[in-house]
Formats: sequence, structure tokens, C-alpha cells
Amino acid sequence: MKKSALPKADRARAMIERVSPEVDAGRFPIKRVVGEEVMVEADVFADGHDQLRTLLLHRPAGAKTWSEVAMTATGNDRWQAAFQVDALGRHQYTVIAWVDRFLTWRHDLSRRTDAEDILVALKIGAELLDAAADHADGDERRQLTKSAAELLAATPEAGQAMAQDASLAALMATHGERLFVTEHGRILEVVVEGVRSRFSAWYELFPRSCGENGAHGTFADVEKKLPEIAAMGFDVLYLPPIHPIGRTFRKGPNNTLTAGPNDPGSPWAIGASEGGHRDIHPQLGSAADFRHLVTEARARGLEVAMDIAFQCAPDHPYVKEHPEWFRHRPDGSIQYAENPPKKYQDIYPFDFECADSDALWQELKGVVDHWIGEGVRIFRIDNPHTKPFPFWEWLIDGVKAKHPDVIFLAEAFTRPRIMHRLAKLGFTQSYTYFTWRNTQKELTEYFTELARHHSREYFRPNLWPNTPDILPEFLQYGGRPGFLLRVALAATLGANYGIYGPAYELMESEALKQGGEEYLDSEKFQLRQRDLTRPDSLRDYIARLNRVRRENPALHSDWSLAFHEIDNPLMLCYSKTAGDDTLVMVANLDPHNVQAGWIDLPLDELGLTGDTPFQAHDLLSGARFLWQGARNFVRLDPQASPVHILRLRRRLRSERDFDYFL
Repeated sequence: MKKSALPKADRARAMIERVSPEVDAGRFPIKRVVGEEVMVEADVFADGHDQLRTLLLHRPAGAKTWSEVAMTATGNDRWQAAFQVDALGRHQYTVIAWVDRFLTWRHDLSRRTDAEDILVALKIGAELLDAAADHADGDERRQLTKSAAELLAATPEAGQAMAQDASLAALMATHGERLFVTEHGRILEVVVEGVRSRFSAWYELFPRSCGENGAHGTFADVEKKLPEIAAMGFDVLYLPPIHPIGRTFRKGPNNTLTAGPNDPGSPWAIGASEGGHRDIHPQLGSAADFRHLVTEARARGLEVAMDIAFQCAPDHPYVKEHPEWFRHRPDGSIQYAENPPKKYQDIYPFDFECADSDALWQELKGVVDHWIGEGVRIFRIDNPHTKPFPFWEWLIDGVKAKHPDVIFLAEAFTRPRIMHRLAKLGFTQSYTYFTWRNTQKELTEYFTELARHHSREYFRPNLWPNTPDILPEFLQYGGRPGFLLRVALAATLGANYGIYGPAYELMESEALKQGGEEYLDSEKFQLRQRDLTRPDSLRDYIARLNRVRRENPALHSDWSLAFHEIDNPLMLCYSKTAGDDTLVMVANLDPHNVQAGWIDLPLDELGLTGDTPFQAHDLLSGARFLWQGARNFVRLDPQASPVHILRLRRRLRSERDFDYFL
């Protein structure tokens, strides 16, 4: 009988499973910002009772050598270790493991009791040390050789003690033989971005509405608004498209199909005789004026974000120069955008699958490259879900390879899987469903998912209570308390948030029609010059809110978000923590009535003890409350302030027998 050949496959005994974090088995990278930690975990085990050594390997992408971090067993064959990312760009990590003969020998030696067995084991240990010395140099080689000799000469008791020496274990961890090493099989990646990717406050502004006495606004007019926007605490100034606007099928006020001779049209109908996506609307100013705005904004702590809308007005130069980049109807005319029954005659979408798609893709990436050259580092991408996924992955990877600091925000209010795919492909931040989540149940379920689900490794939410396209019903009928509530929720539930202003701080709430979400006299189709000095403006409230955000690290991330019990379904209680900074937020979700309730806080998790009084200091109003125990009473009048942002402080007894707080 012919004997079968022994398998020549890898005979490694260590098994590595369930490595985290990883996205779609490593198909996509996770995300971090500079200075953050990547905590890696894995199930690692082997047959029998031998001891394992498990290492986390990490390196900047492109580096030839790995840095190693020993992983620690946390129970039930789960191992973990962490590394810090300190530079922009892509980094890589993976896990390896093997049955470690030295660790197994040391473990077994510590359990031996027979002197003769111990002496035999010491000889085996000496062989392991001599083998390791062959891989070492200099003092470390001499130390291993010396230790091997000492083991051979040691008494049983001395040899057992010597085997547990930490310095010897460190030498063996470095130079001990690695036999039959198991590799995870995948090199995982992390995209490292700037801190503003994780924590930012956006302010959307139409430059053309910044003029006075009915005149079309300019970049110089926007510069005059910078001190006020900076004073409100925003760090991103987002501008809708600044390009020439098409005239053919131009929309009039309130999205009417016929425009008058002086109607400016929609900025998203890009392209006219004056130019296209690389050009500036002549009434806004020159390229030099734009660069000056970017510089002046940056000097005030504001980064200018630019809208990228890959679509054309019928007058766009692309239409004449490259008709092959668009779909055509049977009569030969170019197909305008549709979302039946809606028709957008003033917009021509690109055909990303056209015969000349290579040239189209290169041209559109060139648009982004052009504005990077003009100083822009943040892009809000309009409707990315209507363009091919491979296009975005190719474009974003190409841009970030040269400019890893660039931020892309995906404006995609669409199905969840599509939004998540865009985030996986490389979009830094993503719009969310926050705009339509209003009840305690809706907010708790949705934000628990965002903060706790594994998708947090790649999906960074950016919360917007309003946009030029969306005036939610809650703001239409919630009055001033509704506007106070929604901006406070956005600013504290999310580390990234934005508002469309000045519509927000001036509480514009009149819809075009009942049951709809479009603004009456929408700024998308006409100039809207406003009195920003109105005494009822929310600018001071928003400024306090943003100051609290900046001063409290607890609000700089989403991952620590936790919801807590409150016995009134019209109220919401949640907390965020970073180190010693703990904030508890309590919100009245009813903009029309006073609401009160009892909250239950997990004091141990919040760094407090049940029997010690503590202070709850409202950082918005300045009010201070003395609480004790987990259960406390809260009452909120929406006309005053619908939200508490409470910093919890432990109460201590001083040597002079008076009370104070930390």
C-alpha cells in the first residue's frame, strides 16, 4: 500500500482569529487622527498547553521594517495591544504568534517540585539560551551565554528563581528562536488624518448674500463677516459652489422654472460662458481675491471648505468641448438630471461610464487638485451617492497620497449601506439622519449605533440641524426653543457638527409649503441679505456652546457617548467622558412646555461615589446644583434653555472644615 505524502503546508500551531479592528476583512482601512491610539485585539490559541508569544506589528505604509508590541492575554484566549499613530497618512498593522519554547519552559519549570526534574529542565533551558545567543551581538550575546552557564551550575531553587528574571525574559523575547510563526494573513491599514477630521464646527454661508443694499456679495464682503463667524466659535467656513452659473433653464425664486433677467440662479447649476469648475463667478471676485479670503480666514482659525458638485449647467464649457461625457436622449439632446417625478432641466449629470471615462475621471480629479493648489483643504462633496463608488475610491486615494491632510465630507442623505460604503471608500466625515431624529427613542437608538457599532471605525458623523435644502418640521414649529435645542444636541451628541447660517441663528422657519422641507424664498435661488445684529439672534448662545465644546475634551470625540435613564420620555440624558473631564447633558425635547424628570447616573462609571455629594455645574447658564447619589431631579424650561451641559465635580472636605469642589 502506497503511503500518502506528509503535508508540506505551514505547520504553525498558533491560530489567529477575529482580529479587530478591521473593516470587511481588511478590504478598507480604519480611521484615526494624529496622536490617537489603535487598540488591536485578536483571538490567539494553540493545541495543548504550550505558552504563546503574540506580537502586534505596525509601521508607516511603505516602510520596510515593523515595530513590535507584545500583546497581553486578557482572558478566554483574547489578546490585546495598542500603538499610537503620530503622522498623517496610511499606517499598517498585523498580528503574529507562535508557540514559544522559552515561555513554555519557564512556565513548566515554575510548577516543578522534584529536584532531579528541575536539574534536567535547567539543562534544557541552557540550550534555549545558547540558541538565542547565536542571534544576538555584543553585551546581549555575552549575557545570554553567561546566563546559560549559570543555569547549568545552579541549584534547583536558584535555577527556578533565575528563570523568572525579567531582564532574562526580555532578552529571550528579543532573541529567542521563532519557530513556525503564524501570520494573521492580512496586513490591515489605518488612515491617519488631522484632528479637525474628528472635531470641527462648520458654518455654511452664501458669499453672494454678503453684500449690502441689494448688491451681489463678494469675497471681500465675506472677509468682513469673518470676525463674527470666528467669534461664534466655528472653525470651518463652508461655501456653496463659487463658480459661474448657467443661464439656460436657470431657476427663479422658490425653484420656479422661469427666471427673471436679474435672478442669480442656483450655484449648483455650474458652468457658463465665463467658465466652469475651475473658475470663479465674476461677481464674487478674482482667484487672487479667493486666495486672500482663504488666508484671512486661516489667520482667524477658520478653514475654508469648498463645495464640489460634479454636474454641469447646459452652458458649461464641458458640454460643447466634451459632449461624449454626457448621456444623450434618442433625439441626440443631452439628458438632464431627473429623479422622477422631479426634473432638473438646469443640470446635466456626467456619464461616468462613457467611452471616454478615463479622460473624464482625470479631469474631475484635476478640479480637486486645482482648488488644493488655491489653498483649499476641506471639500464638501455634493450627492456623492449618485456617482460610482470606484470613482470616489480612486479620486480620494489619489488626492490623499499627496495631501493626507485633505478632508472630504460626504453629503449623502440616502440609504444607510450607501452612506457607509462611501465612508469606507475614504470620505472623512458623513452627513447623518440626525436632522430627522427627534424623540428620546430615536436619538438613543441612532446615536448608540453611531458610537458603539463597529462602523465607528470608519464612519465619522457630522450633524446638521438644517441645510439650504432641508428645513425640518421640528424647526418650522419649534420656535426659538426648538432652534436652541437642536443646535445644542448637534454640538454635544456629535464631535463634528454644522449649521446653515445665518438662517439658523436668525431662526428662519417658514417653509415653501406645508408638509415640505424647502425654505420659502430659498437662498439657493436668490440673494438673502440679513440683519445679523438682530437682538434675537442666537449668535451669543452658539458662541457659548462652541466655547464649551473647545474647552472640554469630553466633547471632542463620539466614542464615549452613553445614554442614561430618565423617567420622562420627553427628556434625554447622556454623558461623554475624556480622562478626568466628565459632562452630563440633559435635554428637554419638548420645545413648548416645561419638562421635569429623575435621572439615574452610573456614578462609578463617571468617577463618583454614591455617598459623596457632588456639584453639577451648568456650563451654559452658570447655574450650580448640589447632588448626591445616583438619582437626581432635573427641570428644564425651554424658553430659558432646553439643555443642561453639566460638569460633575466631586465634593471634598478641607483641613479647615469647609466644603469645596474639584
